[in-house]
Amino acid sequence: MMGATSGIGYEVARVLAMRGWSVGVAGRRGNVLEKMVAETEGIVAYEEIDVTQPQATVALHRLIDKMGRVDLYFHSSGIGYQNKDLDPDKELRTIETNCLGMARMVGEVFRHFASHPETEGQIAVISSIARTKGLGAAPAYSASKRFTSHYLESLCQLTSIRGIRNIHITDIRPGFVRTPLIEGSNFPMQLEASQVAVSIVEGIEHRKPVITINWLYRLLVFFWQLIPRCIWVRLRIS
Repeated sequence: MMGATSGIGYEVARVLAMRGWSVGVAGRRGNVLEKMVAETEGIVAYEEIDVTQPQATVALHRLIDKMGRVDLYFHSSGIGYQNKDLDPDKELRTIETNCLGMARMVGEVFRHFASHPETEGQIAVISSIARTKGLGAAPAYSASKRFTSHYLESLCQLTSIRGIRNIHITDIRPGFVRTPLIEGSNFPMQLEASQVAVSIVEGIEHRKPVITINWLYRLLVFFWQLIPRCIWVRLRIS
């Protein structure tokens, strides 16, 4: 579990543990991770990891060693901002975490599973419905989620190219979830993280390739995709 100290990652870790999984958690806040291991039966190990740092992959393997093996890698490390002023620090931090950090960790896990063909491995990553269209209020965030989704789709194709049968990829696309990421916003149709986590785990356990939560957002995304670019860029969505 990468990014388990808050939001969706925190809730998914708890749901997996309650369903009988042995869970290893990781994130930047070691005190929160330590508390999760101490207080939640089934969460058995932790490692403090910052996905933006090159040594993050070394720490990941330490966590795998603590667990003994890994069957599921769940990645929810991500940040985002409404950034109409296009503050460069916010844009670059978002790209560094959501694109470079994600590719660093997911690529490492893919290589790990590919080198252990005896293990049925699953890689599940949080993208977003924001992947559907470029959002002017959050340029780097929506672009990073598009990157994430395309990266996962590419890995799916890569398993076919290389004849890899033991790696399963899951792209998780939530709508607006009430987490610290959108705290203080007035986004409509906000979902509870605890309920979203249950839907995510059910989809993971069925090894669904794409999970869009929930049916209202599946409908919304369907209509978003029908809007021509020339009209979309003129809409004042904020």
